[in-house]
Amino acid sequence: MSGEGEETVFTGIIKEIGRVEQVQKTSSGISLVITTERASGDIKIGDSVAVNGCCLTVVEISGKQLSFDLLRETWERTNLQFVASGSLVNLERSLRADGRLDGHFVTGHIDGLGRITRWERAGSDHILEIAPPPDLMRYIVQKGSIAVDGMSLTVATVAEKTFTVWIIPHTYEVTALRDRKKGDAVNLETDILGKYVEKFVRGK
Repeated sequence: MSGEGEETVFTGIIKEIGRVEQVQKTSSGISLVITTERASGDIKIGDSVAVNGCCLTVVEISGKQLSFDLLRETWERTNLQFVASGSLVNLERSLRADGRLDGHFVTGHIDGLGRITRWERAGSDHILEIAPPPDLMRYIVQKGSIAVDGMSLTVATVAEKTFTVWIIPHTYEVTALRDRKKGDAVNLETDILGKYVEKFVRGK
């Protein structure tokens, strides 16, 4: 599953939380309008932005509002189908050639939807447990990287049907995770390195 942006790369380090202003179905797809505080400052029409980890292209700018057009396939296969006016979403600009890679390579192509099965405080941190689609489990390994709603996170544990990550207070405060609850859907993108290894091993 991919977004509609050009071939770009992200780091999974969320720079800002956006607030959904409008979601409107059109004859050709879905129009999504998001208010930002910082990302709109130097952004241009045609730039790529990861919205909850989904690579989208800016089609209109009005003050602090960014507009995106989504294909129905993107809408139906990502958790953007569940957003409404007031929803919080994670935002990240695409990585510049001279930028720092603080997370891991994230393409903005969503592999599938996971469901939050556990989301609770543990001391000053939080534990987030997610049930991914069964076909993604083979790419999820302990201490490996995974993008959850565009956030580069390290897998803490892997069970038969779920995996867990630890969320530190900073991540909780500066991402849309604080708006999530048990049962919510999250966009998942597994580490691209695992996909390449699988392809080489299969020889296809």
